[in-house]
Amino acid sequence: MRPTSLPLLLAGALALAGTAHADDAPLFVPQWLGAQYTFVDQHQGRVHSPYAGAMSLHPQGDTERSHTFGAYFGVALPWHLAFYFDVEMFRGEGVSGATGLGGLTNGDVIRAGVAGLGRGAYVARRYLQWSLPLGVDSETVERSQDHLPGTQATRRLDVKLGKLAVNDDFDRNRYANGTRIQFMNWGLFNATSWDFAADTRGYTDGLMLAWVNPTWTLRYGVYRMPYEANGQRLESDLFHARGEQLQLSLHPQPDGWVLRLLAFRNIARMGNYRDALAQALATGTTPDVHADDAPGRRKFGFVVNGELPLADGGDTGLFARAGWNDGHTESFVFTEVDRTASFGFQLSGVHWGRSADHLGMGFALNALSPAHRDYLEAGGSGFVLGDGKLNYAHEEIFELYYSYAPFAHLTLSPDFQWIRHPGYNRDRGPAAFAGLRAHVEF
Repeated sequence: MRPTSLPLLLAGALALAGTAHADDAPLFVPQWLGAQYTFVDQHQGRVHSPYAGAMSLHPQGDTERSHTFGAYFGVALPWHLAFYFDVEMFRGEGVSGATGLGGLTNGDVIRAGVAGLGRGAYVARRYLQWSLPLGVDSETVERSQDHLPGTQATRRLDVKLGKLAVNDDFDRNRYANGTRIQFMNWGLFNATSWDFAADTRGYTDGLMLAWVNPTWTLRYGVYRMPYEANGQRLESDLFHARGEQLQLSLHPQPDGWVLRLLAFRNIARMGNYRDALAQALATGTTPDVHADDAPGRRKFGFVVNGELPLADGGDTGLFARAGWNDGHTESFVFTEVDRTASFGFQLSGVHWGRSADHLGMGFALNALSPAHRDYLEAGGSGFVLGDGKLNYAHEEIFELYYSYAPFAHLTLSPDFQWIRHPGYNRDRGPAAFAGLRAHVEF
């Protein structure tokens, strides 16, 4: 697909917006489910920096812009089957090359990875879904990304197979999930210690099983891991390399509180921080955890994720997450965080006469395991961290955004972030980031 073809496809899809209704999707007829464009202009201020490495935040500051395009399609099939196909394109950069932080500041940014990625359109999702009803009660499903219009049983078994985004089904949160309309910092839209399987762009092949009930849901997923840290190439043998997650969600009332309990385990060709340090000590060199990569290494961890609606039909509410992983093997996929805690709120604009607007405020605290900390202190680098040395402290993040909807389908969001001890380094920072996000969605 040529790089210019996706904007043309989006233009045609948006022209059909007025004809889209939430009627049942006819069998075998491809349906346009939505399209979006997001623009982020972000400025990083100057950073106090007595020293810096290749992965550090730029001391002199930086300004970058990012653009993402997406078009989303689906087709209903017999026997409770559906097929979904999503196309996306990314242009632009993140400030400081999207490195130097555990909690990166623009969730729409695709990191460079270990090999250069093309700037053209790519297939994001391509999967088959099967939903088996287990009861007669049903609920309405509106047309949206990866959701065909119609009804679905409130008690059912769901199966997804194909190219997926793991965080479409796990660690979701009503108030802190969508980086294109809510928080932009990585520490606030997912648990950063959850090193879920994905390629550099955030997608992978796998299988997701869900047992859905009105008051609880149990999900299991198994997915292909990348061949190397932050890599685009995926492992082909699930027996020897895979990412697994198991999540229990408790939601006693349809519009009430939700508690999610997530456990994950990764098996992959990972390096071990202690082994890399021992090798460096024996050879008198700088530790390199990537050079210690070996098949069959494991990482495991847990996440607790909660949301609490307070008022305004659930449009105002609180959220919190806490996550932990063992931190022995290298951070491999998402970002370099081994322990995390975050909390915050969303406030509906109905209180000042703008019901479609929202104000969000969040706080996050990221930390490293002792082995990961010692590795960076000795001058080692990961795929987003590496100041050359380290005076360790927890990374502290604050974010404030206002989502302004001047009319339907458009939101404009000024965003401010302040980060103390960027990259867990007490000697550097603090760092301030100011941005403006524009999001168009149909």
